[in-house]
Amino acid sequence: MQDLSQDGNWFSLVADIRTSKQGKSWFSSVADAYNRTRPNYSPTIINRAVESAKLPEDATILEIGCGPGNATKAFGKLGFKITCLEPSESACQLAEKNCAQYGNVEVKNTTFEEWELESERFDAVLAATAFHWVSPESGYLKVHGALKKSGNLILLWNTRPHPEQEVYHMLDEVYQNHAPTLRKYFEDTTTQLKKLKEFAEKVTNSDYFQDCQSEDLLCELTYSIDDYLMLLSTYSPYISLESQQRNSLFAGLRETLEKNWDNKIQVSYFSAFWIFQKS
Repeated sequence: MQDLSQDGNWFSLVADIRTSKQGKSWFSSVADAYNRTRPNYSPTIINRAVESAKLPEDATILEIGCGPGNATKAFGKLGFKITCLEPSESACQLAEKNCAQYGNVEVKNTTFEEWELESERFDAVLAATAFHWVSPESGYLKVHGALKKSGNLILLWNTRPHPEQEVYHMLDEVYQNHAPTLRKYFEDTTTQLKKLKEFAEKVTNSDYFQDCQSEDLLCELTYSIDDYLMLLSTYSPYISLESQQRNSLFAGLRETLEKNWDNKIQVSYFSAFWIFQKS
C-alpha cells in the first residue's frame, strides 16, 4: 500500500495500526479536539457529490469511519438513512450527540472489518477522510459486496489545512529542530491533492470500481493559535510521536507563532470528492 501514500512512512504507519488492537482507539485521545477543530466538508462539495452519485431521496448509506460525524451531519440533514461504523468509542459518542436530531442515522461502535456484511443493501458506501484505513486486499471486496448493483463508493476528503507561505517557512525551522520526519508531511494543499488523485487512480484501477467522477474546491479558514495547534494534534503522524518529542514540537510551534503572529492563523485546504461506480 506504500505506493498509495501521501507519505510512505505515513501509510506504513496506517498499515501497522490497522492490524493492531490500537487501531480501534487510535483517535480516542483526540476525539474532542477532532470534533472541535477539523474542518467540516464544504456544503457545495457534498451537494455536488449527491447529485453526481444520483442518490435517490430514500437512499441507504453505509459510512466507514464516521468519526464525530463531520460528514454524517450533512448527509443526515438531507434525509438519507445512514449506518455509521466507527471503532473509537469516544468518537461514537460525539457522533451520536452531533446527529441526535436525525432519527435516520445509526452509529455502531465497530470497525468495517468486524462489521457483518449486509450484501447488496446500500445505495452508497461513504468514507470521509477515512478510506486510507481500509485494506485494499480485503476491504475493496467488502465495499463491493455491500453496494447494490448500481451503487457508488463516495470518498470525501479535506486536505490538511496549510498556513500561508510566510508562516509555513517560519514553522519549517521548528519541524527541522524537533521533528524532522514530519517536514515532508507538512506539505502544501496542491501537493496533497495531487497525491490524493493518485490514490483515487488506484481505486479506479481495481477490479471492483469504475467510472470515477471528482470535483474539488479550495477553502479557507482562520484559526486561533490554540485551535491550530489542537488541529495538528488530531493527525496521526503527530499522535504517533513519543510524548516528549510531541511536547517539544508543540512548545516550539507555539513559541514561534506567538512571537510572530497576532493569534490568527490563515489556512487553506481542498474539500473534494471522488465517486466510483460498482463494477
